[in-house]
Amino acid sequence: QVRLIESGGGLVQAGGSLRLSCEASGRTFSRNNMAWFRQVPGKEREFLAGITWTGGITKYADSVKGRFTVSRDNTKNTGYLQMNSLKSEDTAVYYCAAGGSALDSLSWSYWGQGTQVTVSS
Repeated sequence: QVRLIESGGGLVQAGGSLRLSCEASGRTFSRNNMAWFRQVPGKEREFLAGITWTGGITKYADSVKGRFTVSRDNTKNTGYLQMNSLKSEDTAVYYCAAGGSALDSLSWSYWGQGTQVTVSS
């Protein structure tokens, strides 16, 4: 069992940066792939970035490639999403997930509760 808690969301101006953290409890986190998603009301959850359990492979959605960076520190049971050059359309609730196979799949075993990111223009 893995419990995920996101933090680091907030209000930022367009062009600014935020770093989201996803802290996991449970000793199996280090052996789980993880990913980041976001969702706005009325739309489907959108894949953003994924990283394998070793950290050796990452995958990004075209919408964030070059602006967002996914990483993890298994010694701290924590994953990260560094978000730069933020745009108003990045405003959403951001979720981390763990325990999936394909990095861009919507099928993950564990989800966090989400953290709000608001980008003002």
